[in-house]
Amino acid sequence: MPGRRGGYARAVKQPYADRAAVKAAFAAHVNRGKVATFDQAGLDVVMGPRAGVWFGDAYSDRRWLNCHCNGGVFNLGHRHPAVIAAVRAALDDVDLGNHHLVSGHRAALAERLVRTTGGDLPGVVFGVSGGEAADLAIKVVRAGTGRSTIVSARGGYHGHTGLAMAAGDPAYRDVFGPQPPGFVQVPFDDLAALDAAVGDDTAAVLLEPIPATLGMPIARDGYLAAVAALCRARGAMLVLDEVQTGLGRTGRVWCYQHEGVAPDVVITGKGLSGGVYPIAATLMTRALHGVFDTHPFVHISTFGGAEPGCAAALAVLDVIEAPGFLERVGALGERLAAGLTGRSYTLRRRGMFMGLAFAMERGGMFAARALYDAGVFAVWANNDPRVLQFLPPLVLSDAEADELVATVNRVLP
Repeated sequence: MPGRRGGYARAVKQPYADRAAVKAAFAAHVNRGKVATFDQAGLDVVMGPRAGVWFGDAYSDRRWLNCHCNGGVFNLGHRHPAVIAAVRAALDDVDLGNHHLVSGHRAALAERLVRTTGGDLPGVVFGVSGGEAADLAIKVVRAGTGRSTIVSARGGYHGHTGLAMAAGDPAYRDVFGPQPPGFVQVPFDDLAALDAAVGDDTAAVLLEPIPATLGMPIARDGYLAAVAALCRARGAMLVLDEVQTGLGRTGRVWCYQHEGVAPDVVITGKGLSGGVYPIAATLMTRALHGVFDTHPFVHISTFGGAEPGCAAALAVLDVIEAPGFLERVGALGERLAAGLTGRSYTLRRRGMFMGLAFAMERGGMFAARALYDAGVFAVWANNDPRVLQFLPPLVLSDAEADELVATVNRVLP
């Protein structure tokens, strides 16, 4: 796979003259530890030009095929022309809008999102990040049930904001001190542990259908359906965090649709932005959405559902709901799976949501560095560094897919 720049329409103007200057400023004012970590790992890149499935370095002619995609932000690649065009057109007429007022742009996006669930989740609340969407989900299930406990998966991840962080792995929250009560964690894909944890005070079970940060473990057949049945029997809600698995990544609009499960809440974000304008959403049943009938201003998000972001998200839905797109994702996933024949790893996969699992303790970390040197950008699963997260853009051509497979097989035999 070529590791050199090519095919970009234009260079990206940089605010600093060279790499050393930008790293010094970033270390001084943004995150010193991040710069030190990247230097130690030999990941010396400042993101520069980007287009399609590639991004380049700002101060050299190197480029990488993006198989990290920021957890799905770049599902449609970088600067997808339909998304760029939609946002540019929107900016001719609108700005952020006012979250207190009625908005046709937010209404139109909400209607489209509701249709993706078959009308089962008719209430939509917008935010700007997956963490904010998860926080809102936790608030509404507590309001709707009158219960307080949230059961989630150990090693999962739902965002860095307050309630979302409390539902996630201790590695992301303990450093910040005491956490709010009412959160319980159990192993993923362990129905016995979940059965023991869900009680009379459980407001909801909150799960990623496939926990990315945990290393993309694929649950046994029927797991989500069994979780849903347990929730129904105990009067708890089922909240599915589809920030990474949703919007076509697994070959369906939502991952839960592979199993015919009916969740009470679905969280989305990342890819909804088209990689251009931050937007997230929490989709919920009419009963849960009813809290806003009597308390219409109890939850606000100044930038949630910003009108240019609605334009970006509608363009994303136009792309993934176009005839043949999801079938193409399924075919690409099969093509990649058939080609990834390395003996050093096993493939975990649903559609194009993939992880390469190594036997070595930090195998995913070593694989990430080796692929970086070969022109492929991917990162390891932070809560299981044996696993390399492998999330190519959904818009790969056959030639790009074959080139990617050839590179991986050469680097990771």
